[in-house]
Amino acid sequence: MSELQRAIETYHDLLDDAVAQASQELLTAQQAKRGLFFGARPLCTVLRPRFLTQAQYRSLRQAIAAVMPAFARAHDLALRDPNFRAQFMLSAWEEQLISLPMPYRASSPTARMDTFFVPQTNALKFTEYNAETPAGIGYHDALGEIMLGLPIMHRFERYYEVFPLPGRHHVRHALEQSYHEWGGREPMRIAILDWKEVPTYSEFVQFQEYFRAQGLTCIIADPRECEYRDGKLYAQPAHEPGPPLHVNVIYKRVLLSELVAQGGLEHPVVRAVRDRAACMVNSFHCKVLHRKTSLAVLSDEVNGDRLTQDEQRAIAQFIPWTRVVAERFTVYEGQRIDLLPFVAQHRERFVLKPADEYGGKGIVLGWTVSQEAWECALRDALDAPTIVQQRVDVPGEPYPSYGERGLEFVERSFDTNPYVWHDAYAASCLTRLSTSALLNVTAGGGSTVPTFVIETR
Repeated sequence: MSELQRAIETYHDLLDDAVAQASQELLTAQQAKRGLFFGARPLCTVLRPRFLTQAQYRSLRQAIAAVMPAFARAHDLALRDPNFRAQFMLSAWEEQLISLPMPYRASSPTARMDTFFVPQTNALKFTEYNAETPAGIGYHDALGEIMLGLPIMHRFERYYEVFPLPGRHHVRHALEQSYHEWGGREPMRIAILDWKEVPTYSEFVQFQEYFRAQGLTCIIADPRECEYRDGKLYAQPAHEPGPPLHVNVIYKRVLLSELVAQGGLEHPVVRAVRDRAACMVNSFHCKVLHRKTSLAVLSDEVNGDRLTQDEQRAIAQFIPWTRVVAERFTVYEGQRIDLLPFVAQHRERFVLKPADEYGGKGIVLGWTVSQEAWECALRDALDAPTIVQQRVDVPGEPYPSYGERGLEFVERSFDTNPYVWHDAYAASCLTRLSTSALLNVTAGGGSTVPTFVIETR
């Protein structure tokens, strides 16, 4: 039995009905008190956090360190070489915005690598790079604090040392470093920017409370509550008393595609950032790597000579075979194939993903649909930038929950999503659970749990 399996069994053995009920009551009450909901659903519905051993967490961080130089190289090449950049299939407005000078060194000071890690085999694959608006950090930290206070954790910590992996301070450091590199000298005045209707609004509250506790000026603002005048960006949220805040740092949670769709390139926020009146994190340049086509660019054999041998090895080991859907020939597992007929014939091996969607929108899992539906989706993929990606192993573990039927243990699929900072290193990690094939809380039916590193006492 592995170290991880022993820890999970120990936790479950300690969880009797009385402790489970007391833990569930506290989890429910604390989530309600802190507003930890995705829309109307509580974020966490299980009584165990995700566990990683020290060795597993180290391997995860080493894998990130191995692939990030390739992402950085691809971003640099894309900005310098229009022909290479064409492979990312950027829209016209994205091309226009990334033509601006880089405001600071990192293309994505805050990011998240969505990953499938199978503890039994140590297989690890990076399936998406969220380089624009990596969500969940505030939720993760708050849920970690709650989980550490549960009665079951009190029992468990008699046998295991438990190390939380907080992330909010990394966001603060990313904002500060980016702002200083941008040229900011005044104290930061932060606006957390997104639509007031989004189901993740409660996470913004978590960050606002954290920033203010750190002595920083911070408001939550809707882009429709922003004004750009006299060379300054102002935000006046309806729920905030007092005069408008002169904002110099934008913690951007709104998607650029939605912002531009609503207000075009003359939106006050876009103009302020373009005119260097405010520092936005992440910047316009994050769009290059955020598009799922970035994984296809790195995976495609036509770009092999653009990467070092170490980068090629890291890509081959950690990124699943990925291609932009197009009529072409390519190489799959060492064999030359005609892409479209091959993918059509072997749907059980592949996933289709729109290049610039989120929350599981538009994803088609070949092994879950009929042949007719798969071929239809493949034809549709030719009309909009789409990638096809090799299926990866999705791990599962039993997770306990307590409800009307008492204590139950249900096998749940999970992913492993380390946060990446300054295009360089990983720290903290989001875990999402699901009983369905698609792991995404936005898509419904999922749950979020904090990730802890454990060690036997």
